[in-house]
Amino acid sequence: MKENKVKVYLASPFFNDEQIERVERVEKALDANPAIGEYFSPRKNQLEHLTFGSKEWAAAIYQKDIEHVQWADVIVAVLDYEGETELHGVRHGHVDSGTAFEVGYAIAANKPVVLVHEKGGIVNLMLSQSCQAYLDNVEAIKDYDFNTMPKIEFEGEVM
Repeated sequence: MKENKVKVYLASPFFNDEQIERVERVEKALDANPAIGEYFSPRKNQLEHLTFGSKEWAAAIYQKDIEHVQWADVIVAVLDYEGETELHGVRHGHVDSGTAFEVGYAIAANKPVVLVHEKGGIVNLMLSQSCQAYLDNVEAIKDYDFNTMPKIEFEGEVM
């Protein structure tokens, strides 16, 4: 029996050069995974014909992203974003709000979520407990079996 190709929604911040470089590596890893049929990366779909930041642009981007979360079989979400959370006297990086929204929406729609967290560190319990798989490097995406979706639990400190 031939396995179906998986459709992926790629949730990730892409606000600076480091984040763009990381999401580009995730896109290449998805391209290299034989189980992936296609993926939607918001970074590549910014509707350049609309004025960035305008009300029209925001409404169109929101709708396009929601439609693609619904379209996808699985969400791959990058957690590497420098937030302002301080716990036990240490500043921790965490997911950006747009990525967190996309993950929450996916979970509510019963879509599995694969987290990619290269920077490591503490993870919000709502993310660590809801993910199907936690990967600590982008290269692991190339070999992850998106057809059987094995459970890979987060093993670390949560907040």
